[in-house]
Amino acid sequence: MALTFKDVRKFALALQNVEEGTSYGTPAFKVDGKLIARLKEDGESLVVGTTFEEREEMMAAEPETYYITDHYLKYPWVLVHLSQVHADALRDLLSRSWRLARTQPRRASTRKRASRSR
Repeated sequence: MALTFKDVRKFALALQNVEEGTSYGTPAFKVDGKLIARLKEDGESLVVGTTFEEREEMMAAEPETYYITDHYLKYPWVLVHLSQVHADALRDLLSRSWRLARTQPRRASTRKRASRSR
């Protein structure tokens, strides 16, 4: 059964401190202000944070599910066809993206905005 963005929302919001917002005009999920996933403009794929190594492994193992475009070559993100991904795999991928975002330092521009709003 193909997953929908409603499924993505349920999985993402089950993670601690995840908030729904937007990124590049599409629905997105963030933790501590850092993006973990967003709906791609095509409405059929999800952009999810990962590592370059994991991305290569996923694309090699399941190229019908995981892919990238030229835009993402230099960035640690993977594109996921919602119609192809298994629910457990997507949950795991979102959890890994959440963990990666929690361990990355906040960007300076994000810290400045946060301190101004206090």
